[in-house]
Amino acid sequence: MNNDFGSLVWVNDKEGHEYVCTVNDNSENKRDFDGLLESERVTCSDVNDFIGTDRW
Repeated sequence: MNNDFGSLVWVNDKEGHEYVCTVNDNSENKRDFDGLLESERVTCSDVNDFIGTDRW
């Protein structure tokens, strides 16, 4: 499942920021930002950049 909704994961970093990232392996260890490979981290977008905190 590459490049579709199934390849997306929502992860948090140590500060609690939430990101949506594209990953090749959607396994359980991909639940925090530090568990991602560098190549996966560059695909991440901060959720607040496109949703905004005022909508939650």
